[in-house]
Amino acid sequence: MQIGYDRVQFEIDPAPERLLGVLTPNRVEVSATGAEAVEPALDNPVGDVRLEEKVKPGQKVCIIASDITRPMPSAVALPPLVARLNRAGVPDSDIFIVFGLGSHRRHTEDEKRRLAGKLYDRLECIDSDPDDTIRLGFTEAGTPVDIFRRVVDADFKIATGNIEYHYFAGYSGGAKAVMPGVSTPEAIQVNHKMMTDPSSYAGNIDSPVRKDIEQAAAMLRVDYILNAVLDEHKNIIYAVAGDVTAAHREGVKFLDRLYRIPLSVRADIVVVSAGGYPKDQNMYQAQKALDNSKHAVREGGTIIWVAGCKEGLGSTLFEEWMTSYTPDEMIENIRREFKLGAHKAAAIAMVMKKADVYLVSELDPVFVGKLGFTPFATPAEALAAAEKKHGPGSTIYVMPYGGSTLPIFEQKA
Repeated sequence: MQIGYDRVQFEIDPAPERLLGVLTPNRVEVSATGAEAVEPALDNPVGDVRLEEKVKPGQKVCIIASDITRPMPSAVALPPLVARLNRAGVPDSDIFIVFGLGSHRRHTEDEKRRLAGKLYDRLECIDSDPDDTIRLGFTEAGTPVDIFRRVVDADFKIATGNIEYHYFAGYSGGAKAVMPGVSTPEAIQVNHKMMTDPSSYAGNIDSPVRKDIEQAAAMLRVDYILNAVLDEHKNIIYAVAGDVTAAHREGVKFLDRLYRIPLSVRADIVVVSAGGYPKDQNMYQAQKALDNSKHAVREGGTIIWVAGCKEGLGSTLFEEWMTSYTPDEMIENIRREFKLGAHKAAAIAMVMKKADVYLVSELDPVFVGKLGFTPFATPAEALAAAEKKHGPGSTIYVMPYGGSTLPIFEQKA
């Protein structure tokens, strides 16, 4: 079989009698895409009435939108939403968009225009400001609920975003637009340090990180959400609208039908590819595939991580942590102080604590060894070494699209 590596395909030939499965996304019928997928969601809200029946003329409406680092196509999703607000008697002058920056840098005006599309010339479009917040209280975990003042002061708050697996919040979307979206680095630090909790993993809706996020959103009182599920090309293939929690959960169900793979047994060896170009251009990007693969491998097993990494590691702080600390030190450091960039190094460290990682990449083999991985030139060579290590009866899973396939171990799968 073939698996992607940069712009080429590598061949591997696992023994059929030991191959437990090739894990790929499920086939799900899609009836509409883009804006045409948004309209049915707005027509049939989950857990709430239609937006037109809820918002009132004279209210100042805030739409929280994703920043430039997220794949949500706001320029496609937001016009149908704004059209509903207009029909309900809310003029453009009473609607504004806040791009939730979280810990990220501010946008240029060109980036805002790209995110908002034609709405940029109609509505006020601003970035969230961590230096201008109102404290609404604290969550049970002690996270300060510090929210951008303009969002707090709005009469009607709509959270938007896309739903995908998140490796420690369980899922993105829903209340995540509020925390970390329009919060502060200090609050994010308290929330995100829970990433080392064993329950903080992709596909777990009860992740302590997500529970904390939803408590924060409840204090703000989000009035409505519009969330989308995207395909591999970042096109909207499904959308949900309505109550901040109920609608989000409906979107989660669709995502699970598409990408969740229940397993009843873990393998000795997992061969995982990020899918090739552009998903494996650097290690920072390809990390998601590695993280997903950890659910399919047994304790003490081997993961063969196929990622070109032509551009290196992809983040200065990420590289600093990967080259300066042991896995135990990275995990302990992130518990003490969450740092964006370093958090992915800590996530990789947690995988390394469970299994050996054989890396097939363009990186210098000596450098790969210093990172704590075992370097190989091809997946076939790595597979032969892993089979020799685990013996002739070793079992194998192959994940050709690791970033968009989530294996979840279920006793009764």
